[in-house]
Amino acid sequence: MLKTYNGHEVSVIFGARLLTGLVEGDAVTIERDTDSWTDSVGLNGEVTRSGSADKRATVTIRLQQSSSDNDYCSGIVAADELAKSGVLPILVRDSNGNSIYAAPEAWIQKPTAATFGKEAGEREWVIRCAKVTMFSGGN
Repeated sequence: MLKTYNGHEVSVIFGARLLTGLVEGDAVTIERDTDSWTDSVGLNGEVTRSGSADKRATVTIRLQQSSSDNDYCSGIVAADELAKSGVLPILVRDSNGNSIYAAPEAWIQKPTAATFGKEAGEREWVIRCAKVTMFSGGN
């Protein structure tokens, strides 16, 4: 059976806004901070595993330098630093497949670094999530 993946079907909604201007390549990365399980072994070889309730994660979004959503993200950082009002929900979804990642509380960790050169570059936004739900599905 033929399966199809199309990067244009991946959407990022931060707050109530669909972010546009994602770069080609690895535009969005989602990674949990801690392992779901750790294990330890005793002297007799008995293994014990321990589950983690820590569901924090980092979502990294790379936007084209020309994307107007850099203005949106910069505004969120400014509002958060001024009035502590930058905590928003985030949703990353592959509409062509089954992958979905969501967090009700997410915030931009810091303003993006900026570089300027001969050609337009990109801006990387690091978004922290207090508790993410992750489902990495297929297409």
